Amino acid sequence: MEFKNRVKEIEHLEKFLKSNKFEFLILYGRRRVGKTELILNATKNKKRIYYLATSEKNLERFYEVLLKYDPFVSNLKMDFEVLIDYLKDKIEIIVIDEFQNLIKEDKNILNIFQSLIDTKLKDSNLKLVILGSSVSIISSKVLSYQSPLYGRRTESIKLKPVSFIDLKKFFPKSDFKELLEIYGFADGIPYYLIRREGNFWDWISKELIEEKSFLRDEIDFLMRYEFDDPSTYKLILEAIANGKNKMNEIKDFIKLQRTDLSPYLKNLIEVDLIKREVSITENLKSRKGRYYLKDNFIKFWFKFVYPNLSSIESEIFKISIIKNNYSEYLGPIFEDVCKEFLVKSKLFNFTKIGRWWYKDIEIDIVAINKENKNNPEIIFSECKWKKNINAEKIIFKLIEKAEKVDFKRKKETYVIFAKSFKKKIKEFEGKKVYCFDLNDLEGMMGKI
Repeated sequence: MEFKNRVKEIEHLEKFLKSNKFEFLILYGRRRVGKTELILNATKNKKRIYYLATSEKNLERFYEVLLKYDPFVSNLKMDFEVLIDYLKDKIEIIVIDEFQNLIKEDKNILNIFQSLIDTKLKDSNLKLVILGSSVSIISSKVLSYQSPLYGRRTESIKLKPVSFIDLKKFFPKSDFKELLEIYGFADGIPYYLIRREGNFWDWISKELIEEKSFLRDEIDFLMRYEFDDPSTYKLILEAIANGKNKMNEIKDFIKLQRTDLSPYLKNLIEVDLIKREVSITENLKSRKGRYYLKDNFIKFWFKFVYPNLSSIESEIFKISIIKNNYSEYLGPIFEDVCKEFLVKSKLFNFTKIGRWWYKDIEIDIVAINKENKNNPEIIFSECKWKKNINAEKIIFKLIEKAEKVDFKRKKETYVIFAKSFKKKIKEFEGKKVYCFDLNDLEGMMGKI
């Protein structure tokens, strides 16, 4: 794939590769996010060994890979330390992909690599890179303080999905509406983005009736990668996808006691499948936290694929079921995109941004600026994935809700995002108002 969206990462890796000393990079992130393609692209002109770890016989397989590169390896002992020590002065980079499979096969591998780095590699110019798709294993076994490899890495990169704004680089002919439709399905996961061909709805229709489509078992595949018994985790994701965001709502949905639920939620947070949020004016440790899915693909799957698997497999599913409900589905996703615009556009100054809620009152986005303690500012924003919005009506209600927000401020600003407005306004009852429609957002995408 072409790395239109990974310019910063490529630049960072190029600097890493130019180093004249030993470097040890840990590159990790959820499956499908593009780790392998990124490192192979960055090292394509280097003398490298690339090895993809499997579930068994990794030493033997690694040995076979080296034999193809250098026949002299046949004279060496089949041992990781011996083999990599031999390579360190003959190649520039060693890449070991899916490193968590080495750990699963042999728990002593971490000690082996510790010894290798400390005694053989630290004075060389070799660049050692390990990739990991199991965020939980890499975090707990490789990056943690208890790991034998702790303190040995010189770099670590957690590769994130592509931002919504960067989707324009993938699909330059798509307008904002179609980009949001794609984002609502694929999020910023390159594996899903590059699969889309032609018209979004035509492509989705074909994928859903295709017997070997990745759509049918992708979630099970991802879950098995992280968890030995994914059934309870899957239930939790289903609950959150269906709007059960509070601990007791999730518990009631999956029929588990509160004390049993916490470790599952913690694990799902660690592997980047869900996130916990508190109202922006609350302390992070507040018991009023809510849980949200981090990945739009998972939202899409549980909303539209999972409930309809039987009809999809029976080839009687109609794409209209998704199309008729997709605009409503995109509402919360539009909120996330608007938040991204507020952060990246630099039009407003703030030090903190997030949702706000109190009982049954909610505000889509609240941004706070505490930089100037004598003149604290606050921004209130509502996001409406609808046409012909009455801005004055929205602002009137937003001001009512804003009065409930417990934050002492000297200045208030109000922002509305929508598909379009009946009439844009710049002020309401003496308060500054900004109205952004899709044309505004499209124009901003090319400048951010």
